[in-house]
Amino acid sequence: MKNIGIGILFSILWSSASVATKFGVQSAAPLILANVRFFIAGILLLSFSYLFGKGEAYRLPNQKEWRQLALFGFLNTTLYLGLYVCAMKYTAAGIGSLAVSTNPLIIVLLSSWWLKRRPKSEEWLGIVLGMTGVGLATYPLLADSVTTFGGISLLLISMVAVSAASVYYATVSWRLPNLLINGWQVFLGGVFLLPVTIMFSDFSTTRWDGVFWGSVLWLILAVSIAGLICWFYLLRIDTVRASLWLFLCPLFGFFFAWWLMSEPVTVYTVAGTVLVIAGLYAGQRTRLASVKS
Repeated sequence: MKNIGIGILFSILWSSASVATKFGVQSAAPLILANVRFFIAGILLLSFSYLFGKGEAYRLPNQKEWRQLALFGFLNTTLYLGLYVCAMKYTAAGIGSLAVSTNPLIIVLLSSWWLKRRPKSEEWLGIVLGMTGVGLATYPLLADSVTTFGGISLLLISMVAVSAASVYYATVSWRLPNLLINGWQVFLGGVFLLPVTIMFSDFSTTRWDGVFWGSVLWLILAVSIAGLICWFYLLRIDTVRASLWLFLCPLFGFFFAWWLMSEPVTVYTVAGTVLVIAGLYAGQRTRLASVKS
């Protein structure tokens, strides 16, 4: 029961990121919101790690580790989260949550290319179903201007970036604790994004109000810290079963978007979500079967 509770909590926290981001970009330019979040989250994670971490593992990275952290931070934070927060300015919150759930499917493609492994037929089926589901759920929102083609394009590029980051992360033999890895990659990602933020963001229109800080704090404490703690706990127990909790993210994501932002839930929304969940299941069916056996 404890594992089920943590799994549900992870799905709720992870799926809430798109709505929290949507609120935040109402008060500030997307990149300003992103940079403030990255620097605060990075400083908190690094401070906690170095103040309370025990053992020789809690040290400064060496030269090789700096390069690994820089590349991981650029892919996972600068590109993925930077593009994602920009996309949410022009994309419905529910669609943002639905798109995130396609990450395992994109990872299949990238890992196959990276590791030169031919995707299986059920993995191709999962990818087709997942992308069709996102397109179907997006269709009515494009007509109502709730979502734009530009927003969807940024969202899809961000999904490729985070999937590439996941594949790269899996290829590195990390010697640093997870908290330090995440702290440094978030902080370095913020450093890489800062020049772009300064050049292209209008600071004069930023409202440093309760909505902005509420969004930032939720994204840091609930998503980046509590959500990741739940995720790493689930991964330690079973990697394959942990991925099952991603199936709930679209459901919670559309619920939060409907409840908090009055976004419409239509037959297209339901059908698209069902296709994405079916695609996730199809893409991981072989792995799930191996666990059951």
